[in-house]
Parts: sequence; structure tokens; C-alpha cells
Amino acid sequence: MSNQKKYLGINGLGRIGKLVLWNQLIKRHFDGFVINLGRTVGKNFDDLIDFVLTDSTYGDLNRFMYGYTKDELDIEIIDEAGFELSIEGLHIKFLTQERNPKNINWAKENVDIVVDCTGVYLDPKKDSNDKKGSVRGHLDSGAKKVIVSAPFKIKGEKLTMPEDSTMIVYGVNHDSYDNNKHNLISAASCTTTALSHMMKPLLDNIETSRILTASMSTIHAATNNQNILDAMPKEGAGDLRKSRSALNNIIVTSTGAAKALEFILPEISSIGFMADSVRVPTNTVSLVTLNLTFRSSIGKSGCPVINKEFINNIYKKASKNGQKGYLHYSDKQNVSSDLRGKRSLAVIEGVETSTKTGFLPLAKESIYNMGAVGDLMLPVTHAKIFGWYDNEFGSYVTSLTNIILHVDESLNKNKNLKKEEVLNK
Repeated sequence: MSNQKKYLGINGLGRIGKLVLWNQLIKRHFDGFVINLGRTVGKNFDDLIDFVLTDSTYGDLNRFMYGYTKDELDIEIIDEAGFELSIEGLHIKFLTQERNPKNINWAKENVDIVVDCTGVYLDPKKDSNDKKGSVRGHLDSGAKKVIVSAPFKIKGEKLTMPEDSTMIVYGVNHDSYDNNKHNLISAASCTTTALSHMMKPLLDNIETSRILTASMSTIHAATNNQNILDAMPKEGAGDLRKSRSALNNIIVTSTGAAKALEFILPEISSIGFMADSVRVPTNTVSLVTLNLTFRSSIGKSGCPVINKEFINNIYKKASKNGQKGYLHYSDKQNVSSDLRGKRSLAVIEGVETSTKTGFLPLAKESIYNMGAVGDLMLPVTHAKIFGWYDNEFGSYVTSLTNIILHVDESLNKNKNLKKEEVLNK
């Protein structure tokens, strides 16, 4: 491969890995791709190509890229024995020998940025020499930056990151990425991505930033870590429901979205966010149901300031200003399939926003040294907000793609500055 060309590395070609490739084929930002599979696929190269070109959720790659404007993709086999081909003029090479990131040798493949989509290497504190492999192994094998398509998992209550690691959601905190400092980047999760875009406009508003309690449930499409039919639980399994059939059940389980959210939006840590996930038998598109209690204000009319219209207007303004292109507000009555492939990181279902204000009595005897004449009535508003997100391509892979391009642009900018420094000496 020519040193003049720029290749993106992808480790793992599951649901997210394949859709990252598909999206990058449309973007054409990179000259080609090196995809590490760590094993052979099917009986021959044709079986692997068939997997890359087809998808039960989003249709075939041709329709994904061109709709009905083009009948066939331009596909050329470059080296069948070496697992190399081109799609629409972009070079793709598949690696099948190594599973441990440390042994992949990205430097040889001219890869600076690797997107790890395996869901396996999630601890940025784990040493690269760990016998089971580590995300740091990618750096040892020549990558300059590693982007993980999942939240980092670090033991302990808080995500205490190593100095060279960070977690970002595009459009919320991606400006915190420091090219000179951060080499391991987590793109958080699909749910955290949507949830953070739902929370940011509320935290940016004075009235709705005064949150007393917060909780969320994600009504989440099935994923590949579930079982098609009932299976025997693994040794030490704590949640027996995860071994039950995804086809036949609604399954309540946990989610790390709230824990990750505290890193993306640190002000959340003082609230005590609760979160859970309800898995349902659909193939993509999920729904966050967000429940919040605010310390409300009373307007001049004597009515509470925070109501359905007030909250919806916050989202309308955010979707047209600071979060334009990431957050979408909808007055339609949507169903999940309407959002499949929609490139919005969260879609507010405004018609379903609801609020209720009550008054919490504070007896004058319990208010120390405030000179209260009678009991105080504290207005408290509860709100329920719904936000859709395509947990595979539309929301998550779109956000992940933006992060990839942001990291690459920062990396190239840094390279150009170093070149100028050398020339000016």
C-alpha cells in the first residue's frame, strides 16, 4: 500500500463494524479500509463478500448507497488469496490471522486510526501485554488513535480514566477531545448518545437545569449478545434473563447508560440518575423514556413555568441551533420503523411530552431561622419525555462516524503543524 494513501482500520465486523464500513464507503473520506476479522469466513472469499454486501435490517449495500438510482456496485477482486477487493473504487483488505490487537501490525497496513468494534477490549487501564488482549495493543501494533464503539468498562463506581483516554458523544462533548493527549477514545453507547442529546438542552436551560430526580428506561431492540432461543446461563451469570429467547420475550435488564452519562455530562453526577433497559423483539430503533422531577418556578400568571409547551420549545430551539443536525424534534405520531436509518442522534416525540406540577408542603417548624409565617409550598414538576434513536446505523454509527472524522482531522492538523515547524527551522 502506498504511503500516500490513508486507510481506516476496523477491528471486528459485527453489526456496528459493518455499518461503519458502509457509512465510510458513502463518505469516501478514506482511501481504503483494513478490516481485521481474526478468522476466516465461510468456505471462500465469495462468502465474505456476500456478508459485506447484504443486510437483513438495512437491505443490500447497493440500495443503501444509491437507493434505486444504480443497479449494481462496481466491485473488483484485487487479490483473492490475500482477501483484497475494491468497492466503488475504494480498496478493502481483510486480515484473518490475529485476534490479539497487539499482533495485528497496523503500521504495516498504513493505518493511523483503528475503530475497535469487537465489544471485547473495553478497559483502557488493561496492559497491552495482557494474555487475553487489550485495547492498548492497537497502539503497540502501530495505530496512533483507537476509537472504541462501546463505553469503556473500568471497575469501580466512577469512570476514572487514564490520562490518555476519554469518552465522547459527538455534538455534546466532542470538543473535549485533545489530539495531543487522548489516544484511546470511547464513542460511548447508542443509548448514552441519545440520552445525552436529550439531557443537554434541559441542562442548558436555567429552569430545567434544576433537576431533583432523574430516571430513564430504554425500550431497546434486540442485540447479538442475546440468544435466539433459551440457552443455559453461563457460569457465574448474575442476570438469568439474558439467557432467555430474544424472539419470544420482553426482557428487563440493566444498562450502563447512566454511568457513562456522568462522564459525558459531569453535572449529572449530583443528581443520582437511575437507568434500565427493556429488550424487545425488534431488529433496530429504540426509545428512551426519560422521567425528570424539577424544582419548578411559578410564573406571573400563577401557573408553573415548566409545562409541555415549555419543554418542547426547548427541544425545538436546540434542534435549530446548538444541536442542529444531531437532535430532531417531531410533532408526528411515529412508530419505530419510521426512524430506521434516520440520521438523527435523538428524535424527540413532542406529541407525547407530558408534565404534572404538585406542591410539596414545608412546615414552618421544619424551616430553621427563616422567619416563616406559615407553611411553604414548594412547586415540583414531573416531566416525561420520549426520544427515538436508531441504535445501529442512524443514530449510533452516524455519531461514531462524526467522531472518526473529527479525530482524523485533528490528527492531520497536528501533522501539518509539525511539518511547518520542521520547515521553519
